[in-house]
Amino acid sequence: MTTASRFPEPYGQGSGANLADILERVLDKGVVIAGDIRINLLDIELLTIKLRLIVASVDKAKEMGIDWWESDPALSSRARRDELTRENAELRERLARLEELEPGRARAPREAP
Repeated sequence: MTTASRFPEPYGQGSGANLADILERVLDKGVVIAGDIRINLLDIELLTIKLRLIVASVDKAKEMGIDWWESDPALSSRARRDELTRENAELRERLARLEELEPGRARAPREAP
């Protein structure tokens, strides 16, 4: 005679779900984990740490309006190029303003040695 187990079987042992299925489901739906850590001493707040973690696929994140990696120069070559273009234009504008302030001191182009 067999007795029914009180505990469910772990994934992968007859349940039909495996790690790939779970990962696919999590990335498709997304998971949000949020928490706050506060350290108080005699009702004086010394430290507050707010933790927010979102695990989702890129498509799901974009669907939720999250696309910060596209504008981060450290992660996107297009964003890095745009940042350099913006910085170059800003420096050219600053140089033009300086040359307008002192037109007599504008340097002649350097000659090659």
